[in-house]
Amino acid sequence: MNSTVVAGIDFGTLSVRVSLFDSEKGRLGSGIAEYPLHRKRDDPDYATQSHSDHLNAVVLAMHGALAEAAIPGSAVKALAIDTTGSSVIPVGPGLEPLDEYYLWADHRAWREAAEITAKAHEQHLEAIAWCGGVYSSEWGFSKLLHWLRHNPEKRSRFVSAFEHCDYIAAVLCGIREVDRAPRSVCAMGHKWMWNASLGGLPPEEFWVSVDPLLAGVRAKLGGRYATSEAIAGSLSREWAEKLGLTTDVVIPVGAFDAHWDAIGAGVQLGDAVNVIGTSTCIIGLSSKSTLVPGVCGVVPGSVDPAWTGIEAGLSAVGDLFNAIAGRAKTSVAQLSAELAHYRAGQTGLLRLTWDNGDRTVLVNPELGGVTLGWHLTSTAADELFAAIEGTAFHTRVILDRMAEHGAGIQRIINGGGIPKKNDVLNQIYADVLNRPILVPQDDVTSLGSAIFAFLAAKAFPSIAAAQQALCPPHRVFTPNAGNVAIYEELYPLYRDLYFALGDRNASPRALGRVLPELRRIAAQVRQST
Repeated sequence: MNSTVVAGIDFGTLSVRVSLFDSEKGRLGSGIAEYPLHRKRDDPDYATQSHSDHLNAVVLAMHGALAEAAIPGSAVKALAIDTTGSSVIPVGPGLEPLDEYYLWADHRAWREAAEITAKAHEQHLEAIAWCGGVYSSEWGFSKLLHWLRHNPEKRSRFVSAFEHCDYIAAVLCGIREVDRAPRSVCAMGHKWMWNASLGGLPPEEFWVSVDPLLAGVRAKLGGRYATSEAIAGSLSREWAEKLGLTTDVVIPVGAFDAHWDAIGAGVQLGDAVNVIGTSTCIIGLSSKSTLVPGVCGVVPGSVDPAWTGIEAGLSAVGDLFNAIAGRAKTSVAQLSAELAHYRAGQTGLLRLTWDNGDRTVLVNPELGGVTLGWHLTSTAADELFAAIEGTAFHTRVILDRMAEHGAGIQRIINGGGIPKKNDVLNQIYADVLNRPILVPQDDVTSLGSAIFAFLAAKAFPSIAAAQQALCPPHRVFTPNAGNVAIYEELYPLYRDLYFALGDRNASPRALGRVLPELRRIAAQVRQST
């Protein structure tokens, strides 16, 4: 049997990576190209990107990958695309962009999200339960409503809105009509309240009750809704020429980067993958559609078409670590080098990592970071260690919530870019979660998208077969019993603070005990060394 070559395309927050894979030899070569993120100093909720910047970057990255692999473009038989989400773009006639992408990290639509949530509960809209009970400012309808409210001069040209993964696929296939465009069940299920069992998107009358500006929008979100084993189309002549490929290249329906990163990391039924990068997406696979309050959606077919995908996450992880290092005028790598001999609880600090809001389980973008237990001698390295502990505690809150609602996890994998280069983080996660943490031994960026490209090219009969052939083995970080004992004392403090400070309707529970307990635990750790 001849081998097959495909391209996996991964659009991240700051760059796109194209990787070429051979079904027998594995990764052949990669190309990376960056694009700017547009922020406003006077509006921390603002985060946009240019569609043309993305297109220019993918051309550069593809040519870079072909050059590194030293193969002709004619060898590539399929490509698959994953992107950040929810990254939303409004389009006009011919599916031309009307504006920049509202990137996933854009939180300007927090008012719109609150209105959608309130109206959904007022009307007992069943769809809201499938996305955890709270609609987010990071998601599609809230961003689209914010755009409609703030761009009255462009409304007359509005034809539709797209998730990044679907729009890029439509562009590369040369699709210019909404009805022909792919709509990813992954994207639309997790971020737009699309649910096959409920008849698709919530009804027109619901959206009009939220705001009359949404009248007719439901009908404008047409297209071919499908999971990622379906084919979006073939590469158009225009884009075949630009990318150096051929029009024989097939393109499956796309998905979100974290979901396909989980596939590349080797996710199986009953696993959770912490895709840890600028933020963290926690991706679980379940054999049943279990509703979990506060998560980012329970969607059949969203990760692996055969199972139900559950998404949760943290709104800042790598970004938070970089901010701590930046304030100290150093780098995360330099600070991390100081942490090798740190022990659980020794800093006396407890860090609530809400610096970019809370994605799960409170779903509240208005929160801010909190650090308790500062001393005059506390250092930036202390804060970084406490922040890593805080992200692990937050992850435990999420996994506990999933388990409480029938979606228990048997195996935990740390994927994404950070676990590859930060063993301290992996060990802390093992100790806080009191579970072995598996970390892929090799780079799996864009491997998940390549696996779906292989399926489109019929090179493998199933996702499991492709994973067995292509996914690297895992390194294993086992819990340290001494650290586990300390974290079993700290976690209840964190959990009480998390809900007492993060939920405005919560009743504070003996918060006066927190600081004395932090001091006691830190002193206990120091005395035991």
